[in-house]
Amino acid sequence: MEYNKLISVTGMSGLFELVSSKNDGAILRSLEDKTTKFVSSRIHNFSHLESIEVYTIRENVNLVDIFKAMQASSESLPNEKDPAAVKAYFQKAYPDMDFDRVYASDMKKMVKWYGVLKANDIEPKLSEQEEAEEA
Repeated sequence: MEYNKLISVTGMSGLFELVSSKNDGAILRSLEDKTTKFVSSRIHNFSHLESIEVYTIRENVNLVDIFKAMQASSESLPNEKDPAAVKAYFQKAYPDMDFDRVYASDMKKMVKWYGVLKANDIEPKLSEQEEAEEA
């Protein structure tokens, strides 16, 4: 499974692999329980993980950069249900994050998503096409 096929869906927790897209929605496979289902685009919005950016005190960075910093950090992952512990974790793992504009709920999502990526042995990296455009 590749990082560029992963999406987040509004109103649904967890991460999903995009199996197929249709005019009125998409067929998704949950990374947590491996179930496959159709999700309507009339009700939900889809966000590719590759397209998500995070506010920092400098320029915005891609979510991949946050995941790589989490991977390189010697800190253990905090309990995602404890907002203070999550914020303290990111202050050590990625101190450039703009903590005034990045909500606690977003940081909790990043911790949860990183745990799902590790559990499914998915390496967070941008596709070669995006990297070529940036260069």
